[in-house]
Amino acid sequence: MVAPPRLERITVAEATRRYLAAVEVETIRGVLSPATARSYTRDVTEFGRLTGPDRILDDVTGPDVDSVLVRYQRAPDARYTDPDRKPGPGRSTATVNRFRQSVTRFFAHAARECWVQADPMQWAAPPAKVRGTLRTARTALSAGAARSLLTTGLSTDASDTPARTDQDLALRDRLVVALLLVLGPRVSELARTDVDDVAREPERTTWRIRGKGGNTRTVTLSPPLARAMDGYLTHLRPVLAARRPQDTDAQRALLLSWRGRRIDTQAIRALLTRAVARMPAPYQREATPHALRHTTATLLVADGWDVKVVAELLGHASIATTGVYLDRIEGELAAAIRAHPLAAAIE
Repeated sequence: MVAPPRLERITVAEATRRYLAAVEVETIRGVLSPATARSYTRDVTEFGRLTGPDRILDDVTGPDVDSVLVRYQRAPDARYTDPDRKPGPGRSTATVNRFRQSVTRFFAHAARECWVQADPMQWAAPPAKVRGTLRTARTALSAGAARSLLTTGLSTDASDTPARTDQDLALRDRLVVALLLVLGPRVSELARTDVDDVAREPERTTWRIRGKGGNTRTVTLSPPLARAMDGYLTHLRPVLAARRPQDTDAQRALLLSWRGRRIDTQAIRALLTRAVARMPAPYQREATPHALRHTTATLLVADGWDVKVVAELLGHASIATTGVYLDRIEGELAAAIRAHPLAAAIE
């Protein structure tokens, strides 16, 4: 008979150190994205500070966790705190729920490692519901706005033309926005794509997308997307890559900045902001890469695509997650009422 594992009574500080070391290993292996790892590191470090670093982790109870969550929510959000002004507002429900999710993962790891006899999260209060209106910046674009973004949003006029042809990043920018709109990848997935993830064959071009949790999915680019990819890889990327020949990460990366470095998520967001600013005024509104992900899902389902196919394209493990991405399409409700099977019986 195998003896049960023995409880290891370690402090919160030691548990935090060991857990974050495990997070770093998962990040190196590609199981976690760097952005997710930073979020876990920030949240678990803050949890340890609020709980008390010298406290024994196994002594932390469900009510203790609730107390930490309340204190975390009441504290000013550092992202919105200006040192020259009054402290910013307390943290939103969505932010607290994200923090709670990080702590939940931490305690699940602690239970597996026998640092706690039982996971205290099972006795903590359930997460609060997120209420309020949708964030416009994260909702889907209409089909007209999406088409405008792909055409006028990425065009240039004489005043915008760079003085040197090697400064013209239009091939890259057009490819980035087209991939975000048509295939709906996460911005982190796009930023970490390597040249080796794109397979160009005579009859088709495929993209291996490295998603969350180490999962990968392979999508086939449409002919227009394949041509945009070929144009960038043939004419612009070699010029950009030559600027940092000793940077091994840059030599692997698909998308490069003007200085030849791997483009990051912030640069992609800035690129999209510039593209939106070029659109005709009636279509302009704040949009994020995540909004384009919503746009991909919403327009495909509206066009009759099966939700399961859309979920596979977006890298969702469950179609329930994809359902959250399906924003209401303008005029859809009115069209449904007009097509109601009893509508004709009224006349």
